[in-house]
Amino acid sequence: MAVSDGQAATTYLRDEVVPRVSQAPGFVAGYWVRLESGNGGRAIIVFESEDAARSIVSQIQPAPGGATTIDSVDVGRSWHTPDYGPCWFAR
Repeated sequence: MAVSDGQAATTYLRDEVVPRVSQAPGFVAGYWVRLESGNGGRAIIVFESEDAARSIVSQIQPAPGGATTIDSVDVGRSWHTPDYGPCWFAR
């Protein structure tokens, strides 16, 4: 993800993205990272199943006003997540 307005992106993440994603069915954990350069970020969101991970993909949107641009969204399998064993993730 590219970040053009750090403050707006952080506000959108805190107020909109994290609450919505963490309430999604099958949500296990989410990790959002702002890259050291300050103009990019990454997220890994872990779900209990592939279906749960895929259901959130269509809901992932960039911050309004152009604060962020989403480069890609992928779904893959994690080999092991503590307490859940193999899980699926959206990145």
